[in-house]
Amino acid sequence: MTTPPFNWNDLRFLLAVARSRTISLAGRRTGTDHATVSRRISALEAALGLQLFERNPRGYNLTQHGEALLGMATAMEAEAVRIEETAAGKQQGLVGAVRISTPEGFGNFFLASRIGALAAAHPRLAVEMITIQQIVALSRREADVAVTMTLPPGGNFLHEHLTDYRLFVYGSRSYLASAPPIRSRDDLGDHPFIGYVDDLIFTRALNYLSEIRPHLRARLQNSSLHAQLSATVAGFGLCVLPAYVARTAPELVPILPNEISLTRSYWMVADTDIAETAQIRLTLRFLRGLMAEAGDLFTRTPDCTESGSPPT
Repeated sequence: MTTPPFNWNDLRFLLAVARSRTISLAGRRTGTDHATVSRRISALEAALGLQLFERNPRGYNLTQHGEALLGMATAMEAEAVRIEETAAGKQQGLVGAVRISTPEGFGNFFLASRIGALAAAHPRLAVEMITIQQIVALSRREADVAVTMTLPPGGNFLHEHLTDYRLFVYGSRSYLASAPPIRSRDDLGDHPFIGYVDDLIFTRALNYLSEIRPHLRARLQNSSLHAQLSATVAGFGLCVLPAYVARTAPELVPILPNEISLTRSYWMVADTDIAETAQIRLTLRFLRGLMAEAGDLFTRTPDCTESGSPPT
């Protein structure tokens, strides 16, 4: 049987499926139906002689070959967009403003130190970032792009999985030195916890403690993740924190990290009515690039070299 020729345009469908994880959403993004997307992915796999995706009930996940090809396809896409923008007379850079909404953790502990690169590359573009503890309404243009832990319940939105992130229970070295030992999950009930104010938890994704141990409740409650981190460093108790946030405080030690952990996701969301504008495409591309550069920052398990030996 003759191998079908490689069609570089099929890489567009690889990008769409990799970013949406579903054939139907990839179809909407590419302006085609799901059958066309499936056929083009199959043609690409046949032309390359590689399996690029693993199909499962929850969607499409990239294989190792797919991950490798994704990087090259993303670079090709960036060059294509640059050509398009140059042809449109945009060599002077974008003009206007873009507003990005993010959860406090992602915004303050990851994006804030990196967002300046977007503004520096486009001197006439105003970059606004808001990190408030509530769900911002994209439909009312409170933000142009949102990084969120939960997808909008409805509406005409483009959404893309940015990354999973892992959370662990942490305590400060000073607290753990004088507190009862923690040898198993059951021992957590002997310790005060720091967490969110119960009636101000605006999304189920932040309701951590019941997953750590039934009936566990925070005695010291604060609506700010930064404040929770500070209280934990000060030795007032234990706290569930994203690992990438806890790494900013060397005084913190993960508690039973191989036994107790949670996983959440960050999604990138934009209203489809503006998703194809130059500012939004640029912002989405910028965020994808940050995720590629971050590697396993959000998902790796903390080890002894990062946070010290777990207590016994």
